[in-house]
Amino acid sequence: MGPYMAPIPANASAAMLFSFFVAMVVAPWLMLKLAPKGEITSTHAEHDEGRLGRLYRRFATPIVRSKRSAWIFLLGVGIATLLSMTLFATKSVTVKLLPFDNKSEIAVVVDLPEGASLEATERTLFGAAEIARQLPEVTSLQSYAGTPAPFNFNGLVRHYYLRERPELGEVQVNLAARGERKRASHEIALELREKLKALDTPAGTSIKVVEVPPGPPVLSTLLAEVYGPDAATRRAVTAELKKVFADVPFIVDIDDSIGAKRPRLRLSIDQDRLEFFGVEQRDVYDTIQALFGGISIGYSHRGEDRNPIEIAVHLGKRDLVWDEALASTPVPANTLPGSKTVVELGQVVKATMEEGSPTIFRRDGRFADMVMAELAGRFEAPLYGMLAVADRVEAHDWGKLPKPAISLHGQPSDESRPTLLWDGEWEITWVTFRDMGAAFGAAILGIYVLVVAQFRSFRLPLVILTPIPLTLIGILIGHWLLGAPFTATSMIGFIALAGIIVRNSILLVDFIRHSSADGKSLREVVLEAGAVRFKPILLTALAAMIGAATILLDPIFQGLAISLLFGLASSTLLTVLVIPAIYIALRAPREAASSTAKSS
Repeated sequence: MGPYMAPIPANASAAMLFSFFVAMVVAPWLMLKLAPKGEITSTHAEHDEGRLGRLYRRFATPIVRSKRSAWIFLLGVGIATLLSMTLFATKSVTVKLLPFDNKSEIAVVVDLPEGASLEATERTLFGAAEIARQLPEVTSLQSYAGTPAPFNFNGLVRHYYLRERPELGEVQVNLAARGERKRASHEIALELREKLKALDTPAGTSIKVVEVPPGPPVLSTLLAEVYGPDAATRRAVTAELKKVFADVPFIVDIDDSIGAKRPRLRLSIDQDRLEFFGVEQRDVYDTIQALFGGISIGYSHRGEDRNPIEIAVHLGKRDLVWDEALASTPVPANTLPGSKTVVELGQVVKATMEEGSPTIFRRDGRFADMVMAELAGRFEAPLYGMLAVADRVEAHDWGKLPKPAISLHGQPSDESRPTLLWDGEWEITWVTFRDMGAAFGAAILGIYVLVVAQFRSFRLPLVILTPIPLTLIGILIGHWLLGAPFTATSMIGFIALAGIIVRNSILLVDFIRHSSADGKSLREVVLEAGAVRFKPILLTALAAMIGAATILLDPIFQGLAISLLFGLASSTLLTVLVIPAIYIALRAPREAASSTAKSS
């Protein structure tokens, strides 16, 4: 299933235009009306550096003292940016598309071996419910054996509405409201999963603790699709992959799409006995249909334009077992012309138990088997499970089976050899970050074109865009300090910061360009630009950071808050130093040469 992204509100552009109008028209008008008389003068008040400006000069002066010091500072900032990105490589900051939400419900999904009785499923569900009841945050439970529970969007994607077989069951675990418990639902789910390991279940039972995701649901968080030349090869590779999955400590709730073959009762007619007793095949089929399918004897008409209810007579589920009682069911027979008698059903049919056919899955018209799992423990993002599985696939002894190739995106074009295609949350991660990267590139290009049109230069916009990567220093350090994964909302915050940082750069560059005509040295111009603009830049950043701090504890938008808070803090402080350093590093020699020419 493709990723679902929340649409941008249609009135977002109108709100931005309205806020721009208020800032440029209403705010100055209110300033004129409400400011005390004599406070607004015609002097160059904007050149008053103040205490913050003097503090800025203290730190910036050593940086712009010479071209060498400027280059040393820029090199240090570049190294710091690269070092911050190593947090991804060392896995100190993990990448995860969807953060864990704090919901008020958890599902325990139980799959017993095919052919298990409804009573066995119910006993397992009761045992799981008894374990879940011990958690202090649980308020109520409800079990569903052989019938689907009321499903949400997550259950719709996972096809929970099809769970109608006797060996399938689910326990709906309802938690207290968020404000009435200290732990998030994900922490409760982790504890419940550990406690369920002690549950005594039949061999081959699969128990999964399923959480409601905050975004687009998938069939499974870690999903491997296996393609191959034939069914036997695919199933053999799938069985080996389950062993590989089980070898990774933080991969849990492992299951596959094959399962065990369901036992099937086969009733075959003995044609010789049929002819010997003079029994018609039609009578045998009608008897079997009546025993296992029931007989409709009428309808209950309820009136008031409502559909009638069918009235049927059939055996209870506990009696639908081939035994002496069913075998002795009478079937009409004509042993002699003109005589009517009956024979037992077991005399004309042969009952055998055999294995049923396995479930067949197709993906876009191609046969595929699947290995499904969740992640819990050290890493909880599919990327790290994929990397761990890839390493173990290389080291695994495949025997006579060919080692499967690993594909990250797109179905294999050559099915002559087995292929492992990663799907699940990884597919959404791939598509989402790819599209966000394209959107980020489009935003940078748009900003570049806008700045070129404003300053009539193709090189100056590159200087203005330089501080954008500086946001990564604060963003990644913030995620590392708070132990939060880098999510899709973190990426949104990174993209949003590009516009804010470019605005700061434009303020500095515009001031420098206008002050260069006053006959001052370039070093004094860049220091004055930073000192004068530092206060409004800092206050604007603080205002945005205060707004972001209100969503810092939200489980979904925490990544956005961290990006805005820490990214603004690092980039704001570095931008007012990097832009002057770039001017000194690239233009100081030219300025010196120009001064020498004038003196001569």
